[in-house]
Amino acid sequence: MSPIFDCRDEAQLLAGMRLARQAIGRGDLVVVPTDTVYGLAADAFSAKAVQKLLDAKGRTRQMPPPVLVAGVATLRALVAEVPQPVEALVEAFWPGGLTIVLPAQPSLSWDLGETRGTVAVRMPAHRIALALLEETGPLAVSSANLTGKAAAIAAEDAQAMLGESVAVYLADGMSADGIASTIIDATSLVGGEEPVVRVLREGAISRAQLRDVLGDLLEPDPDDPSAP
Repeated sequence: MSPIFDCRDEAQLLAGMRLARQAIGRGDLVVVPTDTVYGLAADAFSAKAVQKLLDAKGRTRQMPPPVLVAGVATLRALVAEVPQPVEALVEAFWPGGLTIVLPAQPSLSWDLGETRGTVAVRMPAHRIALALLEETGPLAVSSANLTGKAAAIAAEDAQAMLGESVAVYLADGMSADGIASTIIDATSLVGGEEPVVRVLREGAISRAQLRDVLGDLLEPDPDDPSAP
């Protein structure tokens, strides 16, 4: 059975982080705690590693994983452009539970699946995830569960579902709230005819919080009876 390292213990943290870095470097998968739910991580620039991630979850290439980054500088390197409204969102909600979809930097050599030229990026607010990202660079990360099952809120939950497909499990107790990130599509802000930000999944960041930053750039709430 692949080992679980309790990162609340300093000795296990050091050993687990070392083995996690090595696993990512050789194209294997790692389960890592984040500020939302536990994540299944792979080297974003290794097509084979990303395919391992999709296979482990039981996903197709039509469901490409988001990418976690250690900071805004990495975001700028991965996307074609960071529009001003996205700058405002990043300032308000990063690090945190907001995943932003933008056109990918066309010069990048990677294969996350059928992305249609986009990439979904988030900076997590978790010390272990950020420490690993600082060491490895951007990671393709999806929730640590089998497709169709509940997202793991403990490393043991992830291990029960993913087993030996993961090389190293990093544990940090139960997830704080177990709520996945909110995902927004901001691609139309980059050269789009009708700039609008669409909510693809509402999670840790509410529509109301997004509207406080974006105003009318946020699509109308479909549950609002006054919406057109």
